[in-house]
Amino acid sequence: MSSIDEIRDARIAKLELLKKKGLNPYPAESKRELTLKEAVDNFTDLEKNKEAKWIAGRIMSIRGQGAIIFITLYDGTENFQGLLKKDVLGDKKFDFWSEVVDIGDFLEIQGNFFTTKRGEKTVEAKDWRMLSKSLRPLPEKWHGLKDVEERFRKRYLDILMNPEIKDIFEKKAKFWDATREFMKKKGFLEVETPTLEVTTGGAEATPFKTHYNDYDLDVYLRISIGELWQKRLMAAGFTKTFEIGRAYRNEGTSPEHAQEFTNMEFYSAYTDFNDGMKLVREMYIDIAKAVFSTTKFTSKGHTFDLVDEWVKIDYAEEIKKQTGVDIHTASEKEMEKKLKELGVEYDGKNRERLMDSLWKYCRKSISGPAFLINHPTLVAPLAKSNADGKTVQRFQPIFAGSEVGNGYSELNDPLEQGERFVVQQKLIDKGDTEAMMADMEFVEMLEYGMPPTCGFGFGERMLTILLDKPLRELQAFPLMKPKKE
Repeated sequence: MSSIDEIRDARIAKLELLKKKGLNPYPAESKRELTLKEAVDNFTDLEKNKEAKWIAGRIMSIRGQGAIIFITLYDGTENFQGLLKKDVLGDKKFDFWSEVVDIGDFLEIQGNFFTTKRGEKTVEAKDWRMLSKSLRPLPEKWHGLKDVEERFRKRYLDILMNPEIKDIFEKKAKFWDATREFMKKKGFLEVETPTLEVTTGGAEATPFKTHYNDYDLDVYLRISIGELWQKRLMAAGFTKTFEIGRAYRNEGTSPEHAQEFTNMEFYSAYTDFNDGMKLVREMYIDIAKAVFSTTKFTSKGHTFDLVDEWVKIDYAEEIKKQTGVDIHTASEKEMEKKLKELGVEYDGKNRERLMDSLWKYCRKSISGPAFLINHPTLVAPLAKSNADGKTVQRFQPIFAGSEVGNGYSELNDPLEQGERFVVQQKLIDKGDTEAMMADMEFVEMLEYGMPPTCGFGFGERMLTILLDKPLRELQAFPLMKPKKE
């Protein structure tokens, strides 16, 4: 078996042979008249009219020998069979093909369409032309790239050789198309908000930090999709806004976490979290039908149907039911002890992180669809309080043991919001890198007045659950460490 270097050297020799014949191995223009999908869809007419057409694509396979060669072309829309015959092309063109063409090359073929005895739609070449000479071999069709790091590093080959991966990205595009269509149908205005911020707001996560040279100012990449900015728009007189965009979080990689991802957030004035739950249920069902043509899913060992009743689960009651811990009365030491008993790894020993770790243990057993409600005030610093003073009007959809969204009745009391920010700042001062930064200009906005508002955000994690795939598979080009030479 030849090494990659030997194969590459042989292909470079073929490249030079093309040049010696006065042929450009990388021309800018193409004579293509039909995509391969158009060739398939219009095959009956093409075969009947016997009119030669130019088609193009990458060679995925070469079969045959002697005076007859069959190839498979792929152009991203469809596969199509080509036939090269020595008595049709002529000796020179046919022999030259054999001297310079390899699997992986892009080329175009002019020919007539016919059906083989085996029923294969085929184009018989009258002429051919190189469009892009490949210098490295493609992975074997049936084995592909097996090493996970190699798959993500050479994602272009992973997608090319694996139709299932290509399908994921097509579904992802439909997912966001369906989301945008739903929001606009409901009267929401699409907006854009800053991705560089002086203080990050709207979520609890460690941000990426950079420097803005012109202002000589340290800034952060946003961790939410403009939550505090979209609320300013509510104060400005807009009543329904949404944004779909990229968020950045300096956190570890897991099946449900990545450093950058796409999220959507909406804000609706004069509504509360009960209105939000109704809208979100309708939206998720609508998206599922648009993308998957079903509302029934199996993921991570869970099965659920989005048209079923969405059960409401109380945050503290569920933790107490599963672990015996009352998070409202238990001490930090008692919560730590229970987490150790359960074998749960956790970061941070402050009350907020301990409660969150207990909940994350409990959520794994919930198939859904469900809404998690009545979160403790400490874990939701931007949500409006319930009458009990201990919990807030927050809701999170739960599918297959995971949270797939986050929303609440937005806190619009400026004095209470300022006090909540003070609490978060104390957590930061004690080393909690995920606590929420205080944005006092946002508090100033609230002092001018913001109407009752429901806000909600969700993102690619929901799609990972519906696809039953880790988040990294939904990243076209996930972040990789530089390759060591």
